[in-house]
Amino acid sequence: MTTHYINPKRETLHGSFSKDYQPIITISSGDSVRYSTLDALWGLEPFRSTGERKVFETKDSNENSGHALCGPIAIKGAEVGMSLVIKINEIRPASWGWSFAGGTTQVKERLGVEDQEGYHLNWNLDTGTMIGTSQFNHRVPLKPFMGTMGMPPNEQGIHSTVPPRFCGGNIDCKELVAGSILYLPIPVSGGLFSVGDGHAAQGDGEVSTQAIECPMELVDLTFTLNKDLKLSMPRAYTPVGWITFGLHEDLNEASMIALEGMLDLMEDLYGFKRKEAYTLASLTVDMRITQMVNGVKGVHAILPHDALITPKLV
Repeated sequence: MTTHYINPKRETLHGSFSKDYQPIITISSGDSVRYSTLDALWGLEPFRSTGERKVFETKDSNENSGHALCGPIAIKGAEVGMSLVIKINEIRPASWGWSFAGGTTQVKERLGVEDQEGYHLNWNLDTGTMIGTSQFNHRVPLKPFMGTMGMPPNEQGIHSTVPPRFCGGNIDCKELVAGSILYLPIPVSGGLFSVGDGHAAQGDGEVSTQAIECPMELVDLTFTLNKDLKLSMPRAYTPVGWITFGLHEDLNEASMIALEGMLDLMEDLYGFKRKEAYTLASLTVDMRITQMVNGVKGVHAILPHDALITPKLV
């Protein structure tokens, strides 16, 4: 198996999804890629007190209007209907990050912050202690993950990086830390996978639209094709448990999609009948809002590893 290296530069960066983008490299199933990434807003340095900073030079071009992503990469033999299995080996943040009170005007009005002066935090990220400290001495534990991992839909044109899709993208799930495995349905030949939008810490919901946004010194991923696994939505195996995702503009519908996916998974893992899985899910499965700020809302259902003592049948 081969390890490839990708650093952020003009030919490896883009800010949108499209099935027409040419891959920057083509790898084999089982290969690993070690990336370094910019922050979501293409920053080359922390924000100054004036709110200014240097950004990557192609930020304003039409195809680079969204999150700064590295890719796309193609995987030999990847075809529509297969699943791409992404093992997250290691994620290491850079030494700085930022967050601020974002969100829509409607949300700010509801929360009573629409007329207040903007609030911006610059963070020092200590990867030794795994503690982030703001300029006002707020301190939070770091739990780094990538907000955006995904592939383009099989549709013409350029597609925004903001909404998550069935084939991944801006999922923003804080559980996708090192040691996790993300499963995505492949929408186009070759897959054309991209990654970016590093987060040093985030709460479920990502309520102000920002996590601790940061560049990543290292994102180490291993890619494998699974020809037999048929998915309609992302799925993940994480240190806390199995996860299924629901993505929809309506939060209730997103919840039902995530729950349906979890019942499917419980049937596969344990051989349960549908009503059996449904009943046991009420006792063991946690339903969480992944994010509610990207237009398409996300819900993830978690089945903790120790939730069921029943022996696996498959």
